[in-house]
Amino acid sequence: MTAREELVWRWLRDVLGSAEPSEAAEASEDASLRRYLRVRAGTKDYIVMDDPVAGSGLESWVDIRARLAAAGLCVPELHAADIERGLLLISDLGNRHYLEALESVRADELYADAVSTLVVMQRRVSFDGLPVYDAAFLRRELDLFEEWFLRRHLGIRLTGRQRDALGKSFDPLIAAAVEQEQVFVHRDYHSRNLMVCAPGAPGILDFQDAVRGAIAYDVVSLFRDVYISWPEERVDAWVSGAYEAMRRAGALGGVPLRRFRRWVDFCGVQRHLKIAGIFARLFHRDAKPGYLADISLTLSYLRAVSARYPSLRAIPALLDELDVPERLELRNAEIGLGGGRIEIPR
Repeated sequence: MTAREELVWRWLRDVLGSAEPSEAAEASEDASLRRYLRVRAGTKDYIVMDDPVAGSGLESWVDIRARLAAAGLCVPELHAADIERGLLLISDLGNRHYLEALESVRADELYADAVSTLVVMQRRVSFDGLPVYDAAFLRRELDLFEEWFLRRHLGIRLTGRQRDALGKSFDPLIAAAVEQEQVFVHRDYHSRNLMVCAPGAPGILDFQDAVRGAIAYDVVSLFRDVYISWPEERVDAWVSGAYEAMRRAGALGGVPLRRFRRWVDFCGVQRHLKIAGIFARLFHRDAKPGYLADISLTLSYLRAVSARYPSLRAIPALLDELDVPERLELRNAEIGLGGGRIEIPR
C-alpha cells in the first residue's frame, strides 16, 4: 500500500466512524490525476474522490455541487471533505452512465431528460464568481490544437501560411461564442458525465470546471459527444428540441433557430479543436493514452461541420493538406491503440 493509499484509508476510518470501510474498488477515471474509489461501509456505497494535486479543483467541485443541488438537480451528496489533503467522500450515483444506456430506441427519452436538466442549469444556477468563457479563454483552448495535437503528437510544424489560415478560422468561432446569451455552462455535459439514476433527471458529474459562457456550448457537448456518434438527422432534431425547450423557459429572446444552429456548430468546432489538443496532452504530459482513440471522431466532426461554413473551410482544407486523419491512424498504431470507441447507433 502506498503512502497516499494509507492516508486515504486513515481518513476514511476517521470520517466513517463505526461504519468501518470494508472494501474498495476503482470506480472510474477522468481526464485528470483524480482517482475515484467506490467504498462499501456497512450497507452503503460511497465514492472517494482522491485528488493529490493541490489547488486542482476540489473547492470548485464543492461550490458547484452546492449551486446545482440548490436548483434541485441530481448531484452527489457531500458527506465529508478535506480540501487541504485533496479528499472528498460523496454519495454513489451508481455505475450506469448515459454512454452505456444510450441506444436507438431509448435515446430520445434520455436526451429529453438531459435537455430538461440543462435548461434548469441555465435558468436557475448562478454563475456569479465563475470564470468567464471569454475570447482570451477560448483562444487559449484553441491553441492546444496546434501545440499538442499537430506539433507534439503528429510532429507537424505549420508553415506561416498554414498558421495564418488556421488562426483566421479561430476568429469567427470566438465571435460566435461571445455574442451568445451567457449562462451557467457545465463544459463537459456528455454521456460519460451523466448517470442514469432518478427517473426524468440524470445524475450530473464532473462539473467542477463550470464557467459563465455561451448558451449553445453544453448543447453541442451533449449531442456531438466525442464518445458516441449519431446520424446527423437525429442530432438536428435534438438540437431543435433543445432550442424549443430553451425558448419556452424564456431564453434566447428572438434568436431564430437557424442562428442557434450556427451557434451550436461553431461552439462544436471550437470544442473539438480543443479536445484534440487536450487528448494529445493527456497522453504526452499525463501518461493517459486511452483518449487518443477518440480523436478520430473529433476530426470527423471538425471536417463535416466546418465544411458547411465559408469562414471555416480552412480547417478541413488543412486536415486534408496535412493528411491528418491518416497520420493519426499511423501514430496511434505505433503506440498500440486500436480504432477507438466510436459507436454509430441507428
